[in-house]
Amino acid sequence: MARLERDAAIVRFMLDANPIIALLSGGSAALFERVSGQEEGALVTSAIAFGEVALGSWQGRRPSLEVLDRFATRVPVLPFDDLAARQYAQLPLRPGSYDRLIAAHALSLGLTLVTNNERDFADIPGLRVENWTR
Repeated sequence: MARLERDAAIVRFMLDANPIIALLSGGSAALFERVSGQEEGALVTSAIAFGEVALGSWQGRRPSLEVLDRFATRVPVLPFDDLAARQYAQLPLRPGSYDRLIAAHALSLGLTLVTNNERDFADIPGLRVENWTR
């Protein structure tokens, strides 16, 4: 698995769509504390998760597009690449869900996925998942 380095920090965590929404909409204090406590460069998100959030923003849901754009200047949005696509091809199939794509992206980079939705990722072998809202 690839190890992703950004500047001097090693990226460790990939944010799923639901913690992004909670973070940018004034949700969980525990989530905000965990995110704030990370060293700069330790967090990224997948273009897939970012797209999920952006879809809601375009439809008028929180967070607003302006807030989401500011978020993307602080937390890099990584493109879904061929390594992630190959990882996706090896996962148990669950049609109609972006979760498999996001999980494959995290696996391909060796990152821990931060989500409020652990159940949707429970059957993915080798995926490290953390819920920061508790």
